[in-house]
Amino acid sequence: MHQSGDPVCASEPRARCEVVSRTSRSASGTLCRVQNISWTVIADDDRDLDPAVLEDAGDLCHLAFGPGFTSHDWAHTFGGQRLVVTDRSRVLGHTAVVPRSIRIGNQLLRVGYVEGVAVAPSLQGQGIGTLLMRATNDVVRLRYDVGVLSTGRHAFYERLGWERWEGPSYVQNGSRLARTPDEDAGIMVLRTPLTPCIDLRSEITCQAREGDDW
Repeated sequence: MHQSGDPVCASEPRARCEVVSRTSRSASGTLCRVQNISWTVIADDDRDLDPAVLEDAGDLCHLAFGPGFTSHDWAHTFGGQRLVVTDRSRVLGHTAVVPRSIRIGNQLLRVGYVEGVAVAPSLQGQGIGTLLMRATNDVVRLRYDVGVLSTGRHAFYERLGWERWEGPSYVQNGSRLARTPDEDAGIMVLRTPLTPCIDLRSEITCQAREGDDW
């Protein structure tokens, strides 16, 4: 059950672009130290998002990730649901949940793959990321078989319900299956009401794409 002020995602069909929260409360129920947060927006289609907001979100990702954030990384955020936290004048935080088909063991699952998790560098550590990821988790749980992401910040996501993947990872490129050992430690999953029985020690395989596969 969501407490008053928590980000809420309804299970009924929503408008393509909808304000789902007007709050500055973090996951613990305490107010974020940035008191003027007022909107969490979910867009099902980027064409329905204010172009200025989308541009600001891209700028934020480049600022937060630095020069290592490529055009491919930004392109990976398109095609699913986009979530932004703003103070009505600028984007403070951003995530995207994009649909991917990923094989876990012998099961091909519809995955909500989380991309572009970014908070303005000057505001990090003040609860915005937690606020944003709670709303992101709700999207994943309502729409996908399982959530997947790749990160080096395990503790942050673990306290929000994500689990470390313990098995080997692979990428499928046509008929070629390649091991991706450098990605093993970063993969995390979020179970949803639709998640079948999965073994965290089994193989996990994504489809190849331009840029980083995971």
